Amino acid sequence: MIHKVALGTLIALGAVTLLSACVPLLLAAGAGGTALVVADRRSAGTQVDDQTIELKIANQARTQYGERLHLNVTSYNGVVLLTGEVPDQATGLAIGNMARGTLKVRTVQNELTVGGTTELGERTRDTYLTSVVKSRFLDGSRFPANAVKVVTEKGVVYLLGIVSREEGEAAAQIASTTSGVARVVKVFEYRS
Repeated sequence: MIHKVALGTLIALGAVTLLSACVPLLLAAGAGGTALVVADRRSAGTQVDDQTIELKIANQARTQYGERLHLNVTSYNGVVLLTGEVPDQATGLAIGNMARGTLKVRTVQNELTVGGTTELGERTRDTYLTSVVKSRFLDGSRFPANAVKVVTEKGVVYLLGIVSREEGEAAAQIASTTSGVARVVKVFEYRS
C-alpha cells in the first residue's frame, strides 16, 4: 500500500512538472485567454511565433539528440533562452546554433550546462520557485506581472520580457530576494 501511495505521489509530481509549461496554453485556450493576450506586451501574432519557435527547436533537438539531454526552450519576442543540461559542450553549442538558425529567432541566450540531467525533485523545486516569484510579482504591483516571464533552472531564475529599466530592476529585486533563488539572470528587452 505504501508503495502505491509513493508511486501515486511521484506520478502527481511528475505531471505537475511536465505540465507546468502547458498551463499558459490551457489558460490562453480558456475563457480568460483574451485577457492574457491583451495583458501581454507582445502582439498575438508574436506570441504564436514564440510558441512555434519553442516547439521547432525542442522537436529538432529531441529528434537529433533523443533522451541524452534535458532542454527547455523559452522564446519571448524572438529572444530564445536555452536552459537545461547537455552531455557535452559540443552538443550545447550545436543546439545554440540550431536555435539561431530557426526562422524568426532574433537572438539566443544559451545557458545550457554540461552534466547529467536534473532529477524530478530538482525540477519540482524549480517549478515551485517560479510560482513563488510570479506570486510575489502580483503582490508588488510595481509593474504588470504578465510583462515578465519567469524560467527557473537549478535555482537560477531567468527573467524575460519587454520592460522599462525600472520594471526590470523591480522584477530582478523581487526575484533575487525570494528564498531559494541562487541567482537572477535578466534577459529583458528594454523599452523607453
